[in-house]
Amino acid sequence: MLNSIFKTTLILFAVATFSCQSNEPLTEVYMPKFFADHMVLQRNQPIRVWGDGTPGKRVLAKFNNQEKETEIDDAGFWMVEFDPMPASGPFELDVNGKKIRDVQVGDVWVAGGQSNMEWVMSAQVEGLQEEIADSDYSLIRFFKIPHDYDAVKKNDVRGGEWRMANADNILNFSAVAWFFAKRNHLEKGVPIGIIESNWGGTPAEGWTASSKLIDFPPYSEKAKDVEERKEYWIQEVIDNKLRELKRNELVAAPQNGEIKGVVNTNFDDSNWQTVNLPRDNPFSDIAWFRKKFTLTETENITLNLGDIQQMAYIYLNGGRLLVKDYGDAVKEFTLPAGMLVKGENLLVVRIVNTWNNSPVLGKSGEFFIKSRGKKISLEGEWKYNNKVEEEIPKVEWYNWLPGMMYNAMIAPIVKYPIKGVIWYQGESNAGEHQYYKQLFGTMIQNWREAWGIGDFPFLFVQLANFMERKDVQPDSDWAFLREAQTQTLELPNTGMAVTIDVGNADDIHPRNKKDVGHRLWQAAKKVAYGEEVVHAGPTVSKAEKKGDKVIITFDFVGDSLKLTSGTEVLGFILKGEDGNFESAKGSIIGPNQVEVYSAAIKNPTEIRYAWADNPEVNLYNSLDLPAVPFRQKIQ
Repeated sequence: MLNSIFKTTLILFAVATFSCQSNEPLTEVYMPKFFADHMVLQRNQPIRVWGDGTPGKRVLAKFNNQEKETEIDDAGFWMVEFDPMPASGPFELDVNGKKIRDVQVGDVWVAGGQSNMEWVMSAQVEGLQEEIADSDYSLIRFFKIPHDYDAVKKNDVRGGEWRMANADNILNFSAVAWFFAKRNHLEKGVPIGIIESNWGGTPAEGWTASSKLIDFPPYSEKAKDVEERKEYWIQEVIDNKLRELKRNELVAAPQNGEIKGVVNTNFDDSNWQTVNLPRDNPFSDIAWFRKKFTLTETENITLNLGDIQQMAYIYLNGGRLLVKDYGDAVKEFTLPAGMLVKGENLLVVRIVNTWNNSPVLGKSGEFFIKSRGKKISLEGEWKYNNKVEEEIPKVEWYNWLPGMMYNAMIAPIVKYPIKGVIWYQGESNAGEHQYYKQLFGTMIQNWREAWGIGDFPFLFVQLANFMERKDVQPDSDWAFLREAQTQTLELPNTGMAVTIDVGNADDIHPRNKKDVGHRLWQAAKKVAYGEEVVHAGPTVSKAEKKGDKVIITFDFVGDSLKLTSGTEVLGFILKGEDGNFESAKGSIIGPNQVEVYSAAIKNPTEIRYAWADNPEVNLYNSLDLPAVPFRQKIQ
């Protein structure tokens, strides 16, 4: 009897204890910044919510009639997982009383890479006005991760907020990602979330965990250093960021020079150095330039500074004329008549180059003032001084080191389930193209392993055409890099958008981002959504010799190959037995075949297509997708 009473007492005590724990007041918890109003969660995958808080305390999370409870571990970490859901919303997420509203469930894509992915809609993208007029899509949301880097993996990003697509917000969206997301949303009818994690000018090794590059010789020494000297690099990153803050303060403070009167017409610059522009470029630090010119009239006067690298404040007769940001093109523009005088005028330019601390002003033949169609050259002597303001602190590009951007801009989001990745990068690795296939493949596998959701779709953009056009250029670094990108398609669930036709010889940032985004979407329809579509441009299947001619057979032609201009296929070169390459003529001879011939090559041993920095091409399939550049030996 007593034993029975003792057992009952123990049971009642256990129940009471559990009840007390369940009723324990909920404490404040913290979640990464992307858990915020208007967020998009990935459909058809377990929905993870996590953060940190006081060890041992309780976490109660509620979402769409689901409740999940857990305890914060000894390291202060907690995570709950809700059941997968179809595309739907809006919902409210409640974690210990902290409410996140207007949560949608749809498809989430990471938009990564360097400047061509980062390039925003407002930066002179083609078709901007049409997009602004058709931008009100509240179910398309973007989250931009600010630039950051670190020697250790971070748990949260530096900042950011979810923004819904509208006429104001899309101006700061990645243009490529916007065109991709819009097509995705319109065709699939589900909410689309884009997490932008990109940074202009960056190499792929910075986006790859350093531990994955220790055994990769081109990057192993730096990767080992980052891994083995953690304490040093943690402190050096902090110090470098402090130097960067100081530099940025100086860059954005032209008033430091203005208050000294250097923009005024009566300022005495007799002790300034005389330089010859553009011949003496580049300069250093915060460079101030002064130049006087004479006018006989003040109406319809234009100015062309030719080249500015990279940011500038421009003054005319003591007044600030305009500010040129790093992404702005330098164009000829009209000077306000009210700022000019008949007779002597003064032009003052303040330039800072945060990329390499090498300011540049002027370009031969494109450096002038124009009055009534007559050019007044600005080339020649200018007054110059880079001591008006403080020297720019030396800021190292540590974000380029193995793993640095991965730690700060990828590691914090790998618990967040996604549909896939769109990627535009490679320009910064072209000089080491021989390593790119392995490097890029390692990065993709690293990300997939870190996310732990299988081989998610990874879609990327092949480098666009750029630089001076050359008919025969077998040693093109950019062509070799494009080949490495094509070879990366050997990995499962990958797709590539060819952009060999959208580039600009003089600008590494093509403004045609619409075709880029739409071609990525075409690849996504096949790779990510399993549609039976032609998702790539004509791709070489085989090259066969027929006398002195070569017959090329292509896959992915759709209905048939076609030309967008002329009657001859452009872009082919052939290699002869002597090892030299010559331009070759091509003709479409069937729905999927092209015949190539060069009178200068009697026994061709190799054929290449679109193999140059900036080749001229006109071969497409019936879906208007350009043929994929290639090189192939001929048997």
